[in-house]
Amino acid sequence: MASALSYVSKFKSFVILFVTPLLLLPLIILMPTKVCVQYMKDTNMLFLGGLIVAVAVERWNLHKRIALRTLLWVGTKPAQLMLGFMGATAFLSMWISNTATTAMMVPIVEAVLQQMEATSTATEAGLGALELVDKGKSSELPGSQVIFEGPAMGQRENCDRKSMCKAMTLCVCYAASIGGTATLTGTGPNVVLLGQMHELFPDSKDTVNFASWFGFAFPNMLIMLLLAWLWLQCIFMGFNFKKCWGCRLERSNEKAAYKVLQEEYRKLGPFSFAEVNVLLCFFLLVSLWFSRDPGFMPGWVSVAWVEGETKYASDATVAIFVAMLLFVVPSQKPKFNFCSQTEEERKTPFYPPALLDWKVTQEKVPWGIVLLLGGGFALAKGCEVSGLSEWMGKQMEPLHVLPPAAITLILSFLVAVFTECTSNVATTTLFLPIFASLSRSIGLNPLYVMLPCTLSASFAFMLPVATPPNAIVFAYGHLKVSDMVKTGLMMNIIGVFCVFLAVNTWGRVIFDLDDFPDWANVTHIET
Repeated sequence: MASALSYVSKFKSFVILFVTPLLLLPLIILMPTKVCVQYMKDTNMLFLGGLIVAVAVERWNLHKRIALRTLLWVGTKPAQLMLGFMGATAFLSMWISNTATTAMMVPIVEAVLQQMEATSTATEAGLGALELVDKGKSSELPGSQVIFEGPAMGQRENCDRKSMCKAMTLCVCYAASIGGTATLTGTGPNVVLLGQMHELFPDSKDTVNFASWFGFAFPNMLIMLLLAWLWLQCIFMGFNFKKCWGCRLERSNEKAAYKVLQEEYRKLGPFSFAEVNVLLCFFLLVSLWFSRDPGFMPGWVSVAWVEGETKYASDATVAIFVAMLLFVVPSQKPKFNFCSQTEEERKTPFYPPALLDWKVTQEKVPWGIVLLLGGGFALAKGCEVSGLSEWMGKQMEPLHVLPPAAITLILSFLVAVFTECTSNVATTTLFLPIFASLSRSIGLNPLYVMLPCTLSASFAFMLPVATPPNAIVFAYGHLKVSDMVKTGLMMNIIGVFCVFLAVNTWGRVIFDLDDFPDWANVTHIET
């Protein structure tokens, strides 16, 4: 009985989120074919292709090499180290999942903190020799807390080190959430926006694509990352730049941190043939995304296809193409020296294993997220066809008396508060159709509302349960809920105002937000 209840509890969320639209919508308003197609849209394939590339990066530890190389480059003083952790985490979360990035980075943070703690303890005790901390335990969750004990340690030093541990761990989960907003496939809400644009405004064509989104969101990500770094410095290190840049700390602490990073990097060994091939495939993916239709010049899609047929090659086409390459490109150098091969070498296949195989892919790809997106699109389609989105948008028409900037600010704060308690994908799926109807009814460019609300859905900084990165960091034991709430509240405010700045400056130019577009005149509805 217990095992049956456990199975039902695990299966419950799957049934509610994914099967319910398939079951109920055909009984009410939509034909089954109209519902099922929402689970295999172009947007879903774009997200799936990005996830498969991320699996290849993780399988060959390319993400860990990039992170450690970045940390060794920026330095090991506290402020530099925090900036390095945030920069590496944000860059990686642009391309792989926020959860995987956090799960990889936090043990590195923990190992550095343990080594620094051991060095400080040994120095204060007057020990001539220092036993290296067992970094193998740092990968265990959550039993790897830094211990602050010892009669020689003053209360002030103890408090400072606890604060530094809080800052170092919080910076990882915040950077993961912020970094995911920079690319179209970086996090679920961005993909939901793309799908809703194609569904609600099919004539918008490529108004939102990888290049235009990156041009809008990447500068915003950099500004947010810098402000988050300053805020964490301020709240946990007292805004003492002389102190946080390491001028008053022993050189032994910095050397200990640097030694940990060097040791972890040494374990990776030399750059392998597989890592080189994954990196080449990754660069090919990004370059094809950017050059497909950059906007300021003709892209390869307009050269390769005649006008009128270019719509068939989308960002999803590129993602699936590179994902397929990963199942073909070898992970080892093929051996062509047939004459000098031993008998055993001749028995092995000539073509080495590929970078990915289906067994690894099906284990590592989070299929639940892909289905969650499909269920969200099906639900949004039902709201659109039934007229619910339009009705809810009209109920918000009294907002038209406010300036457009105020409307954007209010709705962004609404979404930022809502996403603390619900999934960010569910939040965007629920609100974007409503905001699209609202903007059309008051004659406002839909993207002027939809863009900031999409980004705000990723600003879940206050609660441990708000996002998986928050939960991972909280489980290590350095933080209290109160620490996350007081720090995250200001982070939400910073995030909303940064997005507000982006939409009202360079966002206006990129997406022409001052004018009501022709593609927003009529909502495309198929029943």
